[in-house]
Amino acid sequence: MSLDIAFPPTATDEARRQVEICNACRYCEGYCSVFPAMFKERAFTDADLTQLANLCHNCRGCYHACQYTAPHEFDLNLPRVLAEVRAESWERFAWPGAFAGMFHRSGVALGLALIAALAGLFWAISTLRPASGDGFYAALAHGTMVTIFLPAFLLPVLAFAVGLRRYWRETGGSRVTLAQLTSALRDAARMKNLGGGQGQGCNYEKGDRFSNARRHAHQAMMWGFLLCFASTSSGTVMHYGLGMEAPYGPFAVPKLLGVPGGLLMVIGGAGLVALKLKAERHLGAPELWGGEMAFVLILTLTALTGLALYAATGTTLVPGLLAVHLGTVLAFFLTAPYSKMAHGVYRMAALVRDAQGRTP
Repeated sequence: MSLDIAFPPTATDEARRQVEICNACRYCEGYCSVFPAMFKERAFTDADLTQLANLCHNCRGCYHACQYTAPHEFDLNLPRVLAEVRAESWERFAWPGAFAGMFHRSGVALGLALIAALAGLFWAISTLRPASGDGFYAALAHGTMVTIFLPAFLLPVLAFAVGLRRYWRETGGSRVTLAQLTSALRDAARMKNLGGGQGQGCNYEKGDRFSNARRHAHQAMMWGFLLCFASTSSGTVMHYGLGMEAPYGPFAVPKLLGVPGGLLMVIGGAGLVALKLKAERHLGAPELWGGEMAFVLILTLTALTGLALYAATGTTLVPGLLAVHLGTVLAFFLTAPYSKMAHGVYRMAALVRDAQGRTP
């Protein structure tokens, strides 16, 4: 005698059901890149659904346009099910796998605890001040910072490289051409898929009304982050390559890049937090809300504490602010491969993969 045990459908199974209905309806063809990619297929493998999920920007326009949402018997909620598949894929690609999912589900508490612990560690280290040093290095030696942050930077780079390779292999990616990469970078820079079908915006925080607020907040955060990264990179080149040792004056390249970058990150982060508090949680993955919010808060605090530290230069507040800033930066590095930072890596890969599907 055999027993047939019915297991509840997985997020991927439910996504397949909903995508097949969408593929038959085709009302949302012009909404974003997900639907043209979807409509080229007749059947959907798990890899196809992973690609569609990471291509989705959760703008929610399709949900508010859909005639098959609850209370219809089809009960479609494509933004939510794709968010769940997307999160599952991040956990599947994460390396080391033991950390997968931990930050997503306990993000705010874990993030704040990690920042507090690391700030306390830096405060303790700063008591062993160097005999001499200028600026921030009077509180913490340059060599100590390099010893701590170099491996902390390389770890997420390695983790993302492993995860990206896993994503590319699962979704069947091929060799990337310059035209495909350029197309993907252009779409990412403009946040094209947060602009709606006609560029009027998405429905993230205003229900069935269009808004570009989320698009603009994302752009501020993204460009601010890139400016801060460029600031750090230019400082490294100047310090080690040109012999122009830190600290730098207000009109040096690192400061001219870092200060505007930090301001953009704070503005973008504040906007994203406000929008996330107003948005309907049932149109995302509710169980991951805390981890997503924690990621935005850590990024915003990284910029905010950096600006505060710069403003406090030359005062007695520097040691304490430096400990908090470095603790926040290190927390960002350590959690990046397991937080929503993964969406930047995999979404970029999804855009490149989509560009491959649109070119012969």
